Amino acid sequence: MKISHIALATAGLLAFSAPAWVHHSGAMFDPGREQTIVGTVTEFNWTNPHSSFKVEVTDAAGKSEIWAVEMNGPQNLMHDGWKRSSIKPGDKISAVVHPLRDGKPGGSYVSVTLADGTQLKGTGPGQSGYDAPAAK
Repeated sequence: MKISHIALATAGLLAFSAPAWVHHSGAMFDPGREQTIVGTVTEFNWTNPHSSFKVEVTDAAGKSEIWAVEMNGPQNLMHDGWKRSSIKPGDKISAVVHPLRDGKPGGSYVSVTLADGTQLKGTGPGQSGYDAPAAK
């Protein structure tokens, strides 16, 4: 009888600890810095646990590089006014990100401004807080 209570308690603790061990940290992003990138969307992934997009950015010297930007999952993005069709490959955008600490081309999503001036906000992985949905 005593062993079954211990087994049940252990199983319960393991079940409730799952979110802690399956999620990763946002430590690779620098939350103290924001960087604006301007370019063309090459890929948009509307997936769990994190949506993402890639932007081809051309620097002042004419060299292009692909920036990988990580976002929250679709359920959170929908609360911020996003849809699966909000951006697509070929769209010209301006994106604000918390850049990677190691200086590589990537970051955690802060906001996107579309070519028509529409701004989409939210939070990316490793960020706390909640922004209100973008005005329509």
